[in-house]
Amino acid sequence: MSPTVTPATGTSETEKHAPLFHVILLDDDQHTYDYVVEMLGALFFLPLEIAYNHAVEVDMTGRTIVITCELAHAEFARDQIHGYGADPRMPKSKGPMRAVIQPV
Repeated sequence: MSPTVTPATGTSETEKHAPLFHVILLDDDQHTYDYVVEMLGALFFLPLEIAYNHAVEVDMTGRTIVITCELAHAEFARDQIHGYGADPRMPKSKGPMRAVIQPV
């Protein structure tokens, strides 16, 4: 039996979509706005203005959703954040920012 196509969406009834996950950057007092902007630009190729908006949001609300994607990519993105290192602009910065993954 071949899959049928739903005219409204163009997707087949048997087509499955992988669940999505948010990669959420968490605030701390050991990293500067410049660090956040630099990191998001380097890791996720975000334009300066968007990266800055994430820096403001993480500072004001304690968290910001950096990317939404499938689990394997979300885990990789989180690990990239964890591997970015300390903020050289702040002597008290001892390591990278924290990030978590949450299902959408």
